[in-house]
Amino acid sequence: MRRLPLLLLGLLLLHQSHCFEFVIDGEWEGEPSGLQDHQERNRRAILTSEEQEDFEAIRGEDITVKSYKVESRITSRFAHTTVRSSVVNSGSKAQSIGFNVQIPKRAFITNFTMNVNGITFVGSVKEKTVARNLYAQARARGKAAGIVRANSQDMETFKTEVHVPPGSNIEFELHYQEMMHRKLSSYEHTLHLQPGRLVPQFQVDVYIYEPKGISMVETPNTLGDQFNELIKKTFTKDKAHIVFKPTVQQQKKCDNCTTSAIDGIFTVKYDVERDSNAGELQVSDGHFVHFFAPSNLTPLPKNIVFVIDVSGSMWGVKMKQTVEAMQAILDDLTIDDHFSIIDFNHNVRCWSEELVPGSSIQIGEAKKYIQNIKPNGGTNINEALMRAVQMLLKASNQGMIDPRSVSMIILVSDGDPTVGEIKLSTIQKNVKRVMREEFSLFSLGIGFDVDYDFLERIAMENRGVAQRIYANHDAAEQLRTFYSQVSSPLLRRINIQFPDDMVSDVTQNRFDKFFGGSELVVAGKVLPSDSNILSSITTASAARLDLSLETEADTMDLDTELAKQQHSFTGFARQMWAYITVNQLLAERSVAPTAAKKRKITQRILSLAVEHQFVTPFTALLVESDDASERLLADSPKDPRRGCCSGTGASASLMKPVVPVVYQAPPWVQITTPATPRQATGALPEHITIVENDPHFIVHLPRNQMDVCFNIDSQPGHILNLVSDRGTGVVVNGELVASKRAQRNKLNTYFGTISVYYQPDGIGVTVTTNSIGLMDGHNNHSFTWTATADITQDGVKISIVKNSHVMITINDNIQVMVLLHRVWKKHPVNVDFLGIYVPSDNSYSSLAHGLIGQFSTEPDVNVYDIHEGADPLKKEATMEVKGNRLVVTRGWQKDYRRDKKRGSDVYCWFIHNSGKGFIDGHYTDYIVPHLNSFLPEL
Repeated sequence: MRRLPLLLLGLLLLHQSHCFEFVIDGEWEGEPSGLQDHQERNRRAILTSEEQEDFEAIRGEDITVKSYKVESRITSRFAHTTVRSSVVNSGSKAQSIGFNVQIPKRAFITNFTMNVNGITFVGSVKEKTVARNLYAQARARGKAAGIVRANSQDMETFKTEVHVPPGSNIEFELHYQEMMHRKLSSYEHTLHLQPGRLVPQFQVDVYIYEPKGISMVETPNTLGDQFNELIKKTFTKDKAHIVFKPTVQQQKKCDNCTTSAIDGIFTVKYDVERDSNAGELQVSDGHFVHFFAPSNLTPLPKNIVFVIDVSGSMWGVKMKQTVEAMQAILDDLTIDDHFSIIDFNHNVRCWSEELVPGSSIQIGEAKKYIQNIKPNGGTNINEALMRAVQMLLKASNQGMIDPRSVSMIILVSDGDPTVGEIKLSTIQKNVKRVMREEFSLFSLGIGFDVDYDFLERIAMENRGVAQRIYANHDAAEQLRTFYSQVSSPLLRRINIQFPDDMVSDVTQNRFDKFFGGSELVVAGKVLPSDSNILSSITTASAARLDLSLETEADTMDLDTELAKQQHSFTGFARQMWAYITVNQLLAERSVAPTAAKKRKITQRILSLAVEHQFVTPFTALLVESDDASERLLADSPKDPRRGCCSGTGASASLMKPVVPVVYQAPPWVQITTPATPRQATGALPEHITIVENDPHFIVHLPRNQMDVCFNIDSQPGHILNLVSDRGTGVVVNGELVASKRAQRNKLNTYFGTISVYYQPDGIGVTVTTNSIGLMDGHNNHSFTWTATADITQDGVKISIVKNSHVMITINDNIQVMVLLHRVWKKHPVNVDFLGIYVPSDNSYSSLAHGLIGQFSTEPDVNVYDIHEGADPLKKEATMEVKGNRLVVTRGWQKDYRRDKKRGSDVYCWFIHNSGKGFIDGHYTDYIVPHLNSFLPEL
C-alpha cells in the first residue's frame, strides 16, 4: 500500500457549555487552587484572542476543488448532515491540503471517511483509550497527528489535513447529527458555507420531512442579496426541499473576480403543524419520540430578580450593552409580573428591597436606576445571590405573589468571584441550600473571563440553564434573545407518562417549566406488545388550570410511511433517543457529587456513544484504511478554559434554546406510571334532555316517564338560551349556524357554538366545531378536538374525548355534554354541528329557566285520545300541559351518544310550531344578545 508522507487530522470539540473532566491515572482532576485559578483566567483571555483565524473549507495552494456538496436530511426534527468534497493537487510538488467543516456545537460527529489516491480511510467511534492505543501503534511506525482548535460563538471546526504528492485525488466526507431545538416558535438549521474559492460543482440540499405537516419554511437572507434568487424552495404538506446550486460565475464576488462571494451561514427555518395541545407521539424503529409544544395558553405571571454584575471588569461596552438589553427587557414586563434589581460589585445593592409590580411607573424608575450604574470594584456573587433568594422567599412567605406564578433569578456576570466567599463549590452549596423547589436560576456569562462551568452547574442544580454571552458580538441582542425565550412561561410541573409495560429507557419525562415557543421532547424504547397503540398522558399546571392531556400513536404507521420517502432519515427515532440520553448523561455527570458516580455515568456514555457512533468527550473517531495499516485519530482536546474537558453534544451555542429542567427527581431517573386507556369520559345518567340536528329538542320528564320533542326554527346567528339559572350562576347558550344551502325551500340551522358560563368564578367555556375555549376574564386557553384531555379550573372541569365529545361539569352537580358531529367537508349541504346532552337531575336552583332549564321543575302533563294519524306510523293524541291543549304526534328522534353515525331511537310526543304551548312564551323570547347572557325574566 502506498504510504502518505504526512497525515494530520484534528477535530475541534471545544465545549462552551457543559464541561467535563478526564480520568488521569485513575484519578479525577479536582478544582484548581487559587493560583491555578488565576493562571486559568489569564489563559482563557489569551486563548480568546489567539484562536481567531481565517476559515476556508478547502486549504492549499495550486489545488483544484472539483466539488463541494452539503446534504441535510431532517426527519421529525432530527438532522443528518453530510459534507462531501473532491480535490486534486494540481501543483508541481507535494503539499498539505486541508478539509475544514464548521458544525453546530450541539451536533455529534458520527463518521468521517477519506480516499487518497485509492487508499480509503473509514471512521469508527471507539472508546477514547482504545482509539488512542490503536493510533499510538500507527504513530510508532512514523505516522503523526495533531489537534487543531478554532473559536466561534456557536460553531466548532472539524479539520483534517493530508500531505499528498502532485496529481493526487482526495475525497473527503463528514457526517454529523443533531436534534433541532425549537426556540421562539421555529426550528433553525444552519450550514456554514465558506469554500474560500470558486467550485465548479457547488450544491446544498436540505430535505425536510415532518409526518404531521409543515406549517412554514423560510430561508432568511444570510448569504447576501446576490444569492436571493438562487435559493430554491419547494414546500408541500409534509415535505420541503431547499436547494442552493450557484454556477461558478454566480459564485464570484464580481464579474471579473476570481474569489468566491459565498461566505456565511446558510439558514433554513421551519415549524410544524400542531393540531393538539396534547403533543405529537411518533413511533419508529422500536423507539418513540413525544413532542410537546402547546399553544393558545395564557402565560403565567413572573417574579424576576435581575442580579447584575457591576464590577470594574464590566466597564465600557459590556455595561453599555447590558443596560441597553435591560431597557428592552423591563419594557416586556406586565402589571401581573413582579420584579426587582440587585446590582453587585464588592458590595450588594437593591433597587427595591421588595418585589414590585411591573407598572409603567416602577419600570420607569428601574430604567433610571440601571442607566446610572457606574461599574467599579470587585465581584461578590455569593452575597448577591443570597439576597436575591431572600427577596423571593420574603415575597412568597408574605403571600405577595401568585402561587401559580413562576419565580426566577437571572444572573448576569462577566467574571469569577473576588470578594466575600470566593470558593465556587461553597457558593454552589449555599445557593442550593436556600433555593426553594419552585425557584429557578438562570446564569448568563459574558465573555471568556468567567468560569462558565460554575455558572452552568449552579443553574442546572437550581432548575435553570446557563448561556454564554459573547462580548465581541452584539451582547445586547444576545441578552434580549435569551430573555425572550423565558419571558412566556405557559406551564409548570409537566409530567409525560407512558404505560410501564410498553416502554423502557425513557428519557427525562418530568419538567419544571414550559416556555412558549419552545418544545419538550421525551424519547424511549418501545417494548414488544400485543397492542399496536402507544399512548401518553401529560399532566401540567397552567394559569389557574390543571391539565391532563392524552395522545396516542400506531406503532406501525410511521415506519410504513418513512419507507415511501426518498430523502427521509429512517433511523431518526433511534438516534434521537440516543442523542437525548447522552446529553442528559453528560449534564448529570457535570453535577455528580462523587468520583464513583462520575465513573459510572461515564461508562454509560461510552456504551451509548460507541453503539450509536457519536463522538463525545469520552470517545474518539478512529479513521483507518481497510487493512488498518494506516490510522488517523480525531480526538477531543483538553479545554484550557477552566481546565476541564471539551466535548460536543450538550454545548450551549449563542442561540441555545432554553432546555427543560427537571424537578423532584433528577433527569437520569426514569419515572413512569401506567397510562391506561381512558374510559368514556363523563358518562351521563340514563335520563337526559337532548338537543340534536336542526335543532330537535328531546325533553325528558322523569315523573311523567315520557319524552317530549319540539323543533326550533330560528335564524343563523341567533343565540338561544338553553339554561339560565341566576341562583347557581350558570348559563348555557347556543349559537345557530346554517347549512350550506336550502333544501325544499328551507334553510336548516344547527348549533355551531355552545357556551357554558359560570358567573361566580367568571369562567366561560366555549365549544365550537373547531376548538374548546376556556376564559376566566383574564386568561384565555384553547384546546382542539384532536386529543383527549381533562382541564380543571376552580369548580369547573372540562373533559374532552378525542373527536367525540366534551363534558363540562360545574361543582360536581351540573353537567353539560356537547357532542361533535363531523360531516364530509365537500358535502354540498351539510355542515359540522354540535349536539347537547343535559342530565335531568342537574342541581339547579328554583330560578332556573331557558328552553331546557325551565323543565327542571317538571310540569303536569296529560296525554289522551291516542289515535291513528295521517301517517300510519305516527299516532296522534291530545296533550294538556301548562293550561294548554295541544295536538301532538308520536314520533322518534335520535340519541347519538353510543352510535354517532346511526344513533339510537328515542320515542317522544312531538309539539308543533316550535314548541308553542309546551315552552313558556314564544321561542323568540329565548334569543339573547351574547353567549354569556342570562335570560331576562319572562
